[in-house]
Amino acid sequence: MQSALRISTRVQPGGRVEITDSQLLAGQSVDVIALPPAVEETRCHSIMDVLTKAPGHLAFKTAEEADAYLREEREAWER
Repeated sequence: MQSALRISTRVQPGGRVEITDSQLLAGQSVDVIALPPAVEETRCHSIMDVLTKAPGHLAFKTAEEADAYLREEREAWER
């Protein structure tokens, strides 16, 4: 049965990958498989998604709600 080594390393400038292990002998032929980490699918978020998730949930349904919020904030600053 063929053994395998699992080694984590960082890609160096120029896309160079260096592997060092005492089990690897000089001149020995090896197969190397590089598995970059899975990338999460990036999805564009609407401004409403961002505001709904923001602290304080600053997604207002009407201009009146936004005005009331700003009025309360201004009053809190003056105290």
